[in-house]
Amino acid sequence: MVKLAVTGAHYGLRDWLVQRITAALMAVYLVLLATILIASPPHDYAAWRMLFSGQWFRIASFLFFVSLFWHAWIGMRNILMDYIHSTGTRLLMQILVILALLFYAVWSVDILWR
Repeated sequence: MVKLAVTGAHYGLRDWLVQRITAALMAVYLVLLATILIASPPHDYAAWRMLFSGQWFRIASFLFFVSLFWHAWIGMRNILMDYIHSTGTRLLMQILVILALLFYAVWSVDILWR
């Protein structure tokens, strides 16, 4: 009989695919950002504000951050499941990681749409 832990593993194709898709989205965003910065580098605060004033760029930046946080969650969850063997400690650590990533997501929304 297989004993499933409370924090059970979700290894498999879905997590592998999410990691690859989020990595690809982040790579596309970074290439876009590098292209923009090479074409016309902002030299002061006003230029940076102008760069992020377009709604499409804010949405692209938000998608980058969501991808980053989702990618980080899968990686951190796997690390915690591999190295923290106490179920209670692992669950506490996973909750703390989730809360931190949710805080960062809300903070990124605040920064982008302030």
